[in-house]
Parts: sequence; structure tokens; C-alpha cells
Amino acid sequence: MNAYLDSAVRLRAPLVTNKYGDTTTDRDWSRAERYQITDVSIQPDGSSETNGDRELVLTGWKLYTRRGRDLDLVKTDRVEWDGMTLEVDGEVARWRWGGRVHHVEIRLKRVTG
Repeated sequence: MNAYLDSAVRLRAPLVTNKYGDTTTDRDWSRAERYQITDVSIQPDGSSETNGDRELVLTGWKLYTRRGRDLDLVKTDRVEWDGMTLEVDGEVARWRWGGRVHHVEIRLKRVTG
């Protein structure tokens, strides 16, 4: 049985240039490049809620690649999956075996509220 049946879309947005021509650290998500990701597994990874001035819900997901597959995804990307836009949460974990990528694990998050 193949456990890597999920598909998603990687979003990679260019940096914003301000009115003086300087590149900022902000991203222009309206101009994001879209790239289809296939043969991955995306699984729940917990959630938390806060009740302060506003209710905030943080839902976690984890994206896995099959053995022997690397994935062009970096911490500044976003992922569209199952009707949601998820942010990459931290560094992309590339598990290595014998000097090669064995598989990749990527934490994703969705913040609502």
C-alpha cells in the first residue's frame, strides 16, 4: 500500500521592493509561484488555542516524503492543501542516511482567529 497519496501546491512569493527600489523582507503573496507537489503524506500534528483579547487557534500538520525523495521547499514557502493555506513552521528537516536524503519532514501550521 502506498501511504504517499496526497497532493499539495507549494507557494513561493517574491520579496517586495519598496518605493526606493530596496528589497524588503516582506513577501508579495499575490505574485507567488505555484508548484504542484505529489506523492507526499500530510498528517495532523496537534493544535492549541489561546483565549486572550481574541481567540486564536493554531493547527499543526506534518508533510512527509517517501524514502529517497527530497523536496524543494524552504521555510519561507507556504503550502495549499485540502482547502487551506499553511505556513512552513521552522526549518525543513531533511533526514539523511549514508550522506543522502532519506526522507523529508516539514511542519506546517495554520493560524485562525
